[in-house]
Amino acid sequence: MTENNQDSRSVDVFGVGNALVDILALVQDEFVLDHGLNRGGMTLMNSETQGGILHDLEHNSLQMRSGGSAANTMIGLAQSGGKAYYSGKVAKDTNGEFYRQDLLAAGIDFNVHPAAESNEPTGTCVVLTTPDAERTMCTNLGVSTTLAASDIDVDRLAHCKYSYVEGYLWDAPDPRKASIETMEQSKRLGVKVAFTFSDGFLVDRFADDFHKVVSEYCDVIFCNADEVRSFFKEESLEECARKMSEISDLAFITNGEKGCMVVENKQIVDVAGFPVKAIDTVGAGDAFAGGVLFGITNGLSSAQAARWGNFLASSVVQIHGPRLEGSQAHLLSEVISG
Repeated sequence: MTENNQDSRSVDVFGVGNALVDILALVQDEFVLDHGLNRGGMTLMNSETQGGILHDLEHNSLQMRSGGSAANTMIGLAQSGGKAYYSGKVAKDTNGEFYRQDLLAAGIDFNVHPAAESNEPTGTCVVLTTPDAERTMCTNLGVSTTLAASDIDVDRLAHCKYSYVEGYLWDAPDPRKASIETMEQSKRLGVKVAFTFSDGFLVDRFADDFHKVVSEYCDVIFCNADEVRSFFKEESLEECARKMSEISDLAFITNGEKGCMVVENKQIVDVAGFPVKAIDTVGAGDAFAGGVLFGITNGLSSAQAARWGNFLASSVVQIHGPRLEGSQAHLLSEVISG
């Protein structure tokens, strides 16, 4: 695939992920502790357990958003001025229709038909944000675990410059197969592959798989400092970046308010973050990846793309919820030239 052929493709990114309706709540630390949740992480649970948490939130103000990590990233890309397809499985229920309409309103082409007959509902994720801006996620994957290789629209993929796959898909066998299908078809079609580790617990559980995916398929890696430390079993972030440079031509390692490291062609560059007061960290990494993917598919250097990603992430942590409202494209020139 030549760069000219890449540039001629009409869509920036083909995203694949768990299609989840996010249910957002602000809670005190005691709520997380009382429910025995993995504070700051993601816990998979059945409908009954999640329903008990929602029951205990009945007096809280709740917000709903179409979500899932990769979907939020595609929204960040679209808000930057890019174009994206998204593949994820929803049920033929009220939440599934809400999800479809919300993504379409955000400018995302959502191209998987709902599961007409299923005992499982559309997946949901209860996102609990504590006063220190940390988010704890309680996820019922629902019908999203039935996303299959046959749901990957190869004709649409062929029109994209990149595919983007979230690590969360490794939790169930069919979505895992769909992920590999996306990557293999991308390689066949000359579409570049981007992959995000998603969460440290996934890196620990699927270490061998993730190492294989990175070495065999990936052109771009997204991870945060904790995830890359788990990946290499190494405490020094600088040493992790060096090791990443040996197996990946391009990787972005985020490190909270400090910004990120860009690992490219065996060189490591620090790109500073934007100092802000965070009130909710949910969606920050997704927004970062959306900004970066927009940048690298639209002519920005990797460092410029990282700066734009840092800016979007710093904007998201200042609001409640995983994504910004409306287009951010008018801010791009000022941010990357700053």
